Amino acid sequence: MTIDANAARSFGPAADLYDSIRPTYPAEALRWLTGDGPADDAADAAKDVVDLGAGTGLLTRGLIALGHRVTAVEPDERMLAKLTASSPGLTASQVGAAEALPLPDASADVVTAGQAFHWFDRGRALPEIRRVLRPGGVLAPIWNVRDESVDWVHALTEAIGVSQGERDALAAAAPGYFGSEFAEAEHRVFRHTWPMDRARLVRLVQSRSYYLTADEARRSQIVAVVNDVVDTHPDLRGEETFAMPYNTYAFRVRRD
Repeated sequence: MTIDANAARSFGPAADLYDSIRPTYPAEALRWLTGDGPADDAADAAKDVVDLGAGTGLLTRGLIALGHRVTAVEPDERMLAKLTASSPGLTASQVGAAEALPLPDASADVVTAGQAFHWFDRGRALPEIRRVLRPGGVLAPIWNVRDESVDWVHALTEAIGVSQGERDALAAAAPGYFGSEFAEAEHRVFRHTWPMDRARLVRLVQSRSYYLTADEARRSQIVAVVNDVVDTHPDLRGEETFAMPYNTYAFRVRRD
């Protein structure tokens, strides 16, 4: 896969928007991600977790809430500043990239990546992640993906398109996606919803890389088609509030 560097760097200027509108992750999914690592046999035992591509801390804070010792690594200083300001209990934070982790060997039980793994150069990042994990440690990427089985959500996707993250959430289940230095992935899907209204739906779309990297004409077009779905789809027409349904794709990939 070719990484779109411009898209990958687009989120920093929108850090406040991103943090305020993107969905969090079900606690059940986070317990599953971190519950089978080498630090302890108990599913809720505190572990040393590196949250990679941590953004503004949406996943980081969920991991802290479960009692884990979390180090956040994020390449964009603006995103990381938002994370550190809003994540009490954070163990440490570092500016850094998946392809060159500023962390010592064998220092983590779990390495997570929320809505981020698809931005990594896998050929360079996977050896670095393996280096940082302890023997038996777990790489644990996770993605929130809109539930396309819901008709109005399908209509929205038809209007705005599919992101690379949504494609990778499905592709990650294929054999070999995580390379030869890791065991084959375990994965589960968790369902949840995120409260919406028209304004929140527009803001959610405006937090996506395809909007952030678009010119003004394309941005106006994207907002117009979102409003059209709200105005015309029978499941939404006349509704002041509604729920966005998500499937959360969670993976556990053990270091050999």
